[in-house]
Amino acid sequence: METLVMKFGGTSVADVERIRRVARIVAEQKRAGHRVAVVVSAMAGKTNELIAWTDEVSAGATVKADCDDEYDVVVSSAEQVSAGLLAMTLRSIGVPARSWLGWQLPIRTDDAHGKARIESVNPDKLIETFNAGEVPVIAGFQGIDKHARLATLGRGAGDLSAVAVAAALKADRCDIYTDQPGVFTTDPRLVAKARMLDKVSYEEMLEMASLGAKVLQARSVELAMTQGVRVRVLSSFVEPGTPNPGTIVCDEEEIVEKHVVSGVAYSRDEAKVTLLGVEDHPGIAAEIFGALADANINVDMIVQSEARQPGRQNIVFTAPDREAARAQDVLAADRAKIGYEDIHIRRDVAKVSVIGIGMRSHVGVARTMFAALAAKGINIEAIATSEIKISVLIDAQYTELAVRALHTAYGLDAA
Repeated sequence: METLVMKFGGTSVADVERIRRVARIVAEQKRAGHRVAVVVSAMAGKTNELIAWTDEVSAGATVKADCDDEYDVVVSSAEQVSAGLLAMTLRSIGVPARSWLGWQLPIRTDDAHGKARIESVNPDKLIETFNAGEVPVIAGFQGIDKHARLATLGRGAGDLSAVAVAAALKADRCDIYTDQPGVFTTDPRLVAKARMLDKVSYEEMLEMASLGAKVLQARSVELAMTQGVRVRVLSSFVEPGTPNPGTIVCDEEEIVEKHVVSGVAYSRDEAKVTLLGVEDHPGIAAEIFGALADANINVDMIVQSEARQPGRQNIVFTAPDREAARAQDVLAADRAKIGYEDIHIRRDVAKVSVIGIGMRSHVGVARTMFAALAAKGINIEAIATSEIKISVLIDAQYTELAVRALHTAYGLDAA
C-alpha cells in the first residue's frame, strides 16, 4: 500500500465542477488501495480578492497598524473553503473524508506572518484519519505559530504544505496537480516546440523555479530535495483512467541520460539597480548588501567594475521589480555611509537562464548561449553563473526572441 500526498492548485479547484473532477481523481487513487492525503489551494482568484479587501482596510486607516497576523486570518480562509467543499464532494461520491486546517494538525511555523517557515508537521492525526478509512483534506498555505496564531507561508505555498506533509508521512510520492501536464523545457505558451520532461533533478527544478518557471514553488522544491521527497507534476484536467504520466522531480542519480541543458527559464519581474561612483575600499560591498538584506530585499546578479574616477567603482545588481523602489529608499538612507554619487533604476529588463546538470561535465555551454544571442542582435547587460545554470540580463523587449533562440541552440525543440 502506497502513501500518496495529492496537491491541487487554484485552477484545479476553481469552481464546483472542477472540484468534482478532483474528487474523482482522488477516489481513483483511494479505490486502488492507496493511503491518500490531499492538500488544496484556494479557488483561483479568491486569495487576490481577500488581499484586495485587506489593502482597502489598510488604505483607509488613520493610524498605521501592525496587522500581519490578522492579514493571515483573512487570506487563509480561502483554503478552508476549498478543503471543506472537496471533503463534502468526496463524501457525496462514497469516499469517507474530512477537512483539516493547518492549526488542527498542527503545522508549526515561525511567526514571520505572510511568509512563515514551517518548523514541524505532526502526522499523528493524519495517520488516525487513514486508520479510520478516511481521506484527510488539508488546507494548504497555512500553519500555526508559537503564539497559537494562524500564519501563512507566502504566495504559492500550497506546494510547500504538500511537500511538508509528504515528508512528515514519509509518503512514497507527492503528486502536484496543475493546469499543465508536466515540466517543460520552457514555457510552452512561448515556444510551441517545448517538450515535456520525463524526469528532472531537484537541483534543475530548483533553479527553474527560482528563475521564473511557474510550475512549482521554489521553497517546495528545496524542501523536497532536503527531505528526499519524490515529486510528480501532472495535470488535473485529465479524466481518471486516461494516461497522465507527468514529470518526476527526483535525485540526480535516478536520471540516466543527463542533458547538457534541460530547460530555458525567464523572468520579467526584474529591475536593474546601478550605483555609480561608489567609494572603493574594503567593507563597502558588505555595507551595501547588508543594508539590503536587513530590509529583506533579495538580490541576484551582481557586477562590479571600475569607475572613471580613481578610487571609485560602479556596482550593478538585480532585484525583484516589486522591491526596486524599496531598494532605492534603503540605499538613499545609507548614502552618506556608502558614499556613492548616483543611483539608477531600470525596470524594462528580463533575466533569461539556461539550466542543466550536464553543464558540470561539458564545455562550451556559455559560448553557445552568447553566440545564439549575438546572432539575434541581443545585447547582454549582466551575467551570473552557477554549477548548473547561466543567467543573462537583457532588454525585456527581446525576451521571447531570446528564449526561442536558446531553446533551438541547445537542441531542445520537439521533432
